[in-house]
Amino acid sequence: MRTIELDERAVRATVTIVAGVSREDLSRPTPCAGWDLAALLAHMTVQHRGFAAAAAGRGADPALWVPAPLAADFAAGYAAAAEEVIAAFAAPDVPGRGFDLPEFGTRPIPGHLAIGFHLVDYLVHGWDVATALGVAYEPDGELVTAALPIVEAVPDDERRLQPGAPFAPALPDPGTGPFGRLLALLGR
Repeated sequence: MRTIELDERAVRATVTIVAGVSREDLSRPTPCAGWDLAALLAHMTVQHRGFAAAAAGRGADPALWVPAPLAADFAAGYAAAAEEVIAAFAAPDVPGRGFDLPEFGTRPIPGHLAIGFHLVDYLVHGWDVATALGVAYEPDGELVTAALPIVEAVPDDERRLQPGAPFAPALPDPGTGPFGRLLALLGR
């Protein structure tokens, strides 16, 4: 249950950051290779909806995970998707369910692990959006403490060199604290 609460805090922090994005910002580059801010926000939005579907046992359809072009009010669309995933994760027994997450293969992922993946994703994507905007991002230390062991368990192997890999090869620890280490482990 604790990871669900931490994930909600991470997601709500991204809603605040995304609310500060203007239409003019959408072409800004992000730390995500090959993605501008519009592509990142489309990814973040569809991932919320995909994880919500997976929590309800409907995540296996790859079409659910395909980003759509941003709506005119992309911040409101993002906030609505965030509320969908928060509500889905709050349903009874979600951590014990199997989540179908096509990008991780054909076997269901235990719900508690999937929620941990989501936590990491939104903690880091909050930084990605803030970095693209050139604004400060100081994540909640409790979120970083919870996410770091998950990140440390992510294999740093040849799969990170494949096209579409979710993470780049790890970088040396910059010595700037736990969040700097977390970002470096994910190649940022």
